[in-house]
Amino acid sequence: MGLTFFKNTVLLVVLTVLSCGNSLQNKEERKKNREQREKITVKTILDSLSEPQIIVGAEQYHLYADLLKGKNVGVVANQTSEVTIKKANDPAIEEVKKFKMQMHLVDYLILNKISVKKVFAPEHGFRGTADAGEHVKDGIDKETGVPLISLYGSNKKPSPEQLKGIDVMVFDIQDVGARFYTYISTLHYVMEACAELGIPVIVLDRPNPNGHYIDGPILEKEHQSFVGMHPVPIVHGMTIGEYAAMINGEGWIDNLGSDWSKKRTYCDLTIIKMKNYTHQTPYALPIKPSPNLPNAQSINLYPSLCFFEGTFINAGRGTDMQFQVFGAPSLPASNYTFSYTPQSNEGAKNPKFKGQLCHGKDLRNEPRLSKIKLEWLIDAYNANGKKKDFFNSFFVKLAGTDKLQKQIEQGLSAEEIRDSWKEGLSDFQKIRAKYLLYP
Repeated sequence: MGLTFFKNTVLLVVLTVLSCGNSLQNKEERKKNREQREKITVKTILDSLSEPQIIVGAEQYHLYADLLKGKNVGVVANQTSEVTIKKANDPAIEEVKKFKMQMHLVDYLILNKISVKKVFAPEHGFRGTADAGEHVKDGIDKETGVPLISLYGSNKKPSPEQLKGIDVMVFDIQDVGARFYTYISTLHYVMEACAELGIPVIVLDRPNPNGHYIDGPILEKEHQSFVGMHPVPIVHGMTIGEYAAMINGEGWIDNLGSDWSKKRTYCDLTIIKMKNYTHQTPYALPIKPSPNLPNAQSINLYPSLCFFEGTFINAGRGTDMQFQVFGAPSLPASNYTFSYTPQSNEGAKNPKFKGQLCHGKDLRNEPRLSKIKLEWLIDAYNANGKKKDFFNSFFVKLAGTDKLQKQIEQGLSAEEIRDSWKEGLSDFQKIRAKYLLYP
């Protein structure tokens, strides 16, 4: 019994020593791993700090303040027209202390004693909650008491009566860089109306989250509409300020029915440039630009998936995955294994296939695109059993040409279709180069 006790005691000591050794080893490894993680975290923070932050036009008040002081000001704005207060010597900083350090441009201008007489709101309204295509009514902004005028529906262009008494117009809306996104059409009509009355326009520039590439067919004049007003590709690769300069410089504001080659009418245009922005700078929008573009992935996929709006395919409206999925009940579940059921929600009161199970694709983890992805559209057309009913009349307006639909119906591949865009894109790049404000 004594020998057994001795053996057990020795064994316990050995195990304890080994355990302590392992514990010490594990402790050293944990310490090493923690230090490594801290190094990585510090490096990430330093890398982030070393990259200059983009300063949008609206946040450079000192550059446009003198253009507004003592004037009756109109503002074209929506929920994206935010200003972040960054400097202690900001003219409104004492007043802003009562509020959040991020505030709407209209509130910011009023705090700076600027006389904002009217606010003009684009599609989706001033607060950005209306459905795509929904009529937005005039009214009064509850926060400021400033009159609101809708620039969507039957009144896309400000009338002389609506502009009466306005000395200068400020345009500050976040765009997403796609021709069929209607904020640039609103820009056109505002510039045109102000040019006719001699009212200067100030564009406060903001980044283009799809500014890193150019792609798509050039819009043809016979297919002009509010979702495509100018001879540019679907993805134009320009900021809202650069685009305004091109509208002005190319003489496109003469009027919608004029010959694009004639250059007669010009807008008194001032662009407040951004700081630290390039066309290759990744930029995630701090505020969703419209109800159905909720995040960076939807915005990047939008130029490719918006084509489905001109078909009977649902592009995620009626879900929280807008422009990140697509599907329809008639797509074969064997090939389209992802499924979802659209329901009424913000920005989509009556989505396609409401309450019906749709088979489709989930693109939420798709890598960032640098070109329009036609393969999804072509595959859905070929997989669907109702080719005759696949396209609707809206498709040609979105494409800006009737050639794309014909090419898909004829069985051309994505690369063959893209090859047909090359000449038009090359010509556009030469025009675009004249108006670029950033590298």
